[in-house]
Amino acid sequence: METTARALVADFKGILAADESLVTIAKRFTPFGIENTRENRDVYRELLFSTPGIEEYISGVILFEESLPLAKILIEKNIIPGIKVDKGKVNLLNFPGETVTQGFDDLSARLENYKKYGVKFTKWRAVISIGQGIPTQECIEANVIQLCLFAGLSQKADLVPIVEPEVLMDGDHDLAQCEDITRAVLSTLFVKLQEYKINLKALLLKPNMVLPGKDAANRASPEEIAEVTLSVLQRTIPPVVPGVVFLSGGQSPEQASLNLNSLNQKKAAAPWELSFSFGRALQDPVLKTWAGKLENKKAAQKAFFEQAKINWLARQGKYVKT
Repeated sequence: METTARALVADFKGILAADESLVTIAKRFTPFGIENTRENRDVYRELLFSTPGIEEYISGVILFEESLPLAKILIEKNIIPGIKVDKGKVNLLNFPGETVTQGFDDLSARLENYKKYGVKFTKWRAVISIGQGIPTQECIEANVIQLCLFAGLSQKADLVPIVEPEVLMDGDHDLAQCEDITRAVLSTLFVKLQEYKINLKALLLKPNMVLPGKDAANRASPEEIAEVTLSVLQRTIPPVVPGVVFLSGGQSPEQASLNLNSLNQKKAAAPWELSFSFGRALQDPVLKTWAGKLENKKAAQKAFFEQAKINWLARQGKYVKT
C-alpha cells in the first residue's frame, strides 16, 4: 500500500477523477448537449482512458462503479485504477444544512469485489458547508470519523484510501473564513486518523484549496491562495503522509492550474508531494470538444492530453498561462 500511495504522486503526475455519479455526470453532459445514456458514458470514459500518451501525466484514475470494466485499459497503460466507494451525502439528523456521507452497509464486500478488477486505491468524500452557524463541531467530527472508518476498512482490504474532506466553495465567505474552517477540519481529521491507528504512510489526502466563496466580494490571487493553503497544511498534516492531491472544487480549469502552479512554486521544503485529483478541471475542455460526436474523438483526446500536461507542469511550478 505504501508503494502504491507513493506511485500515485510520483514523477509530477496526478489523478483523474472520473467517478461522477449518474446525477453528476448528467450535469456535466447537459451544457454540451450530450444525452446521459450508459452508452455515452462508456464511450466518453473510454475516450479519456485510451488517450495516447496520457500515462506520461496521469498516475491513477478514480472510477465510478459502472466503469470498472474499463480498468483494463488503464492497467495496460500502467495507470493505477481506483474507485469511489461512498454513496453520496445525506442530511445530518438534527443539524439543518449539514450532511454526512452514506455507503458503509456493504462496503467490505464491495471492496473485495472491486479488487477483482485490479483496483488499488479507494476514495470517500465528506462535504463541509460554510454558512450561518455552520459547520458545527459535531458535523466536522461526524464526517471525520466516517473518513477514519473508511480508511481503516480500505487498508484492511490492502487498498490505499484517499480521504476527501471538501470544504465547499458555495457561499460568500471570505478567504479567512475558509482558512479557519479548513484548518479545523484537517486538524480534527489527523488527530482522529492517528487515534484510529490508520497507516498515514499508506494514505493520500484530497482537500480543497483554501479559497474565498464563489459569491465573495473579494477575490484572491493564486499567490495568496497558495500562501494561506500551505500555512494550513503545515499546521495540520504530519510529514509522513506521502501526498496531497487537491480537488478542483468548482474552479475553472485555468484557475485550478494556476493555483496548483503557485502552490508548487511556494512549497519550499514541504514534506509531501502537492499533486492534483481533478475532475471537472481536467474534463471540461474535453467535453466541450467532444460534444457527444464520434468524429470529435481525436480532437477531444488531444484536449485531454494538453490539459493533463498543463497540470503536470503546474506540479513543477512551471506552468505559464498562454
